Amino acid sequence: MTMAHRGGTSMRSRLALGSLVLLLATAGCSGASTTDDEPIPRITQPTDQASEPTPSEPPATPGADDDGIGGNDDDGRVRRPRALDVLADRLEVPWGVDFLPDGAAVVTERISGRVLRVTAEGDLDPVGSIESTVPQGEAGLLGVAVSPGFDSDRTVFFYVTTETDNRVLSARLDGSRLGPTRVVLDGIPAGFIHDGGRIAFGPDGFLYVTTGETGDPELAQDPDSLAGKILRITRDGRPAPGNPDAGSPVWSLGHRNVQGLAWDEEGRLWASEFGASEWDELNLVEKGANYGWPRVEGAGGGPDFVDPQLVWPVEQASPSGLAYVAGHLWMAGLRGQRLWRIRVSADGEASRPTAFFTEDYGRLRTVATAPDGLLWLTTSNRDGRGQPALADDRLIRVRP
Repeated sequence: MTMAHRGGTSMRSRLALGSLVLLLATAGCSGASTTDDEPIPRITQPTDQASEPTPSEPPATPGADDDGIGGNDDDGRVRRPRALDVLADRLEVPWGVDFLPDGAAVVTERISGRVLRVTAEGDLDPVGSIESTVPQGEAGLLGVAVSPGFDSDRTVFFYVTTETDNRVLSARLDGSRLGPTRVVLDGIPAGFIHDGGRIAFGPDGFLYVTTGETGDPELAQDPDSLAGKILRITRDGRPAPGNPDAGSPVWSLGHRNVQGLAWDEEGRLWASEFGASEWDELNLVEKGANYGWPRVEGAGGGPDFVDPQLVWPVEQASPSGLAYVAGHLWMAGLRGQRLWRIRVSADGEASRPTAFFTEDYGRLRTVATAPDGLLWLTTSNRDGRGQPALADDRLIRVRP
């Protein structure tokens, strides 16, 4: 992997009005073609038509989808998300984003191991670094999760690759200083690729941790391995009460490389997952369920496996971050270089994906919902696979 260039001091900069023109993708509803020899996904996604910059979903009728966020304008047209400003630039592969009670975000940099505090006004302060970080391939300092009890415990959790493994750490954040780290859970297999790394607290108060299969697909089906899984643990690293196996942190298995987690208003857990060569996935995660990798990619796994709700050709997605706002999931695409909006119905059906910002900002890594309902979006153009602009990598605020 080519190491990314270390950026200069980050600063807030307003986007020029002209740069806010959204190159929206996916006209019509035609799906990607398949043959009888290819797996047929449950739902195939529309192919971009750059010459027709309109949403992929049909025109909405007045009042439909009118939730004020990610919905319709007053005239009934589909409301398009709008980039408001760049909160920070020249970052070194920002990966994790989570919010403190005061509305500022804790942001991690994968390669440098730095931990940053970024305010809604664009003020950026380094608060420390995770010294055990060993960046390689897709690994390094990855996800971050702020404790639900931060006001009293001042604790932040991190997912990091070390010389020996992937592990979950915790540290106190007092004011502008990050304290010493403590091991919460170690022994997660690490690799040059497929390290997972997204962590988030669920509505139940437990910490969910995504792990990749590190390039060894069979680990995803091994119930005794922590690789290729979604884990559910307490804040001190024990298996959470109610797990499928009381002695194991494993919540679900058969995952290739999950890097996005989000809960909807009903408390349902959604996960975005990298496919291999054909289909990327959006999964509705169920307790103890097996999502099929490497036995199946996409849908069609039969009764032993849970099919994804939606799939995409890998060139249109390579999904990482996932967020939820008022009836819609928002999924960031790396290779796809776009932000997907996906409707979630009251009964838990995902549908009507629409692509925005296609190739406007390059590779998109993380999307997170701020306390005020806006989205914070990170680029990942200095990760060795992108074509960075001078301002990359950036932290962009978006009105959904």
